[in-house]
Amino acid sequence: MARIGTLAEGVSAVVHDGDTVAFEGFTHLIPFAAGHEVIRQRIRGLTLVRMTPDVIYDQLIGAGCARKLVFSWGGNPGVGSLHRFRDAVQHDWPAPLELEEHSHAGMANRYVAGASGLPFAVLRGYRGTDLPAQTDNIKPITCPFTGEVLTAVPALKLDSAVIHAQRSDREGNVQLWGITGVQKEAVLAATRSLVTVEEIVDELTPVPGAVVLPSWAVGHVAAVPGGAHPSYAAGYSVRDNDFYQEWDAISRDRDEFTRWLEDLK
Repeated sequence: MARIGTLAEGVSAVVHDGDTVAFEGFTHLIPFAAGHEVIRQRIRGLTLVRMTPDVIYDQLIGAGCARKLVFSWGGNPGVGSLHRFRDAVQHDWPAPLELEEHSHAGMANRYVAGASGLPFAVLRGYRGTDLPAQTDNIKPITCPFTGEVLTAVPALKLDSAVIHAQRSDREGNVQLWGITGVQKEAVLAATRSLVTVEEIVDELTPVPGAVVLPSWAVGHVAAVPGGAHPSYAAGYSVRDNDFYQEWDAISRDRDEFTRWLEDLK
């Protein structure tokens, strides 16, 4: 059964130095508050995994938390580049950043394989791209039944996964809805997990299209209202578009970013 506690307790229990960790969410329900707590706790040497790393990963990279990024696309949505990400790759500031790049389909299938307890995923993809030449763990595989050449990618086996959701009940069952990405798969593929939620309720009432993670599949739950800001939580908050614009200026300059980082701590 999931343990219900504070954000600081949850991060301390779930995310450790050197972990392979995913902070997942798609468009909304991005676990910003949990990422900020990782920065405050000065957790280091992380391999960050995400299909679409955006501002939260820019912040984690700029704060020196990451040593490697496994991803399929990265940017400040609707604005442009991630400048702390670029600075780490181009100038090793604040530390060198190793990259492992995949396609969206490849990452999604890797999550599903990890959640299913399989060693690898097979898909039609990558052919005609130069990604196999850039990424060591993209390999051709021949179907034993048809002879078709497909692509194999290893399952994502996470030490820890962090997501944000709308609500949990007092037993630790978690409910999320709206645009969903691979949050469910990330939690199921991880040894340890933390879910921050907008609220903890007595009973989870049905919502069309909702995903429910049972308490036995969740490690820790923390009530963090607004924990997805500046992204949004469908039914609870709206996207702070101004912040994404402001982040472009903050992240372009090391001194501006350092001031933001000091204010965060």
